[in-house]
Amino acid sequence: MRNAYNEDLRSISDQLVEMTRLAGSAIARASTALLDADLVLAESVITADHELDDARENLDNFAIDLLARQSPVATDLRTVVTAMRMSSDLERMGDLARHVAKVARLRYPASAVPPEMRATIVQMSQVASRIVAKAGSVIASRDLVEAAALEREDDAMDDLHRQLFAHLADPEFNLETQTAVDLTLVGRYYERFADHAVSVARRVTFLVTGDYDTVVDREDEEDAVLSS
Repeated sequence: MRNAYNEDLRSISDQLVEMTRLAGSAIARASTALLDADLVLAESVITADHELDDARENLDNFAIDLLARQSPVATDLRTVVTAMRMSSDLERMGDLARHVAKVARLRYPASAVPPEMRATIVQMSQVASRIVAKAGSVIASRDLVEAAALEREDDAMDDLHRQLFAHLADPEFNLETQTAVDLTLVGRYYERFADHAVSVARRVTFLVTGDYDTVVDREDEEDAVLSS
């Protein structure tokens, strides 16, 4: 019986890691669609978003069932409850990738990213891909050093986000209003994507240490607006 219980706990971790893989695939493909004006790829990201939604629902149902059957305590209880919070972060990361893809679809056949802004968006997409991959690694390993290091990737994303706004505010670029709005939204989507990855890492830290002071919950109001 105990072996089955431990297997259930491992399954929760495995499901979360799989969700990071889905989120990573979504943001990578959405970024390519955005930069290359690839309508087919954009549509595939939008359509596939239900996979992360379903994964979250399945994990949450599995966790609730485990709580009812096993009444876990201490670290095991933290594992189950924290997993449900992480699944929410990962599902929202998928939503943000979908938003990027929607911008690509909206501006097709043109690219939403003008040549002079391409390098910044490429870097943001690369950081997003790295940070979600590291989030999966942190979930699997529960490595507190790696969890803390993940925040440095978020710092890199924040720097790029500020750089993007500096470009948008520079009168020399003279971007059309539509383009400026698109880039403002896209930059925010990438920045929030990274924030949710950091939230996952912080929840892993809480899972290991049981210290609430290490967890900084972020308000979800902005995500509700972005998801509308």
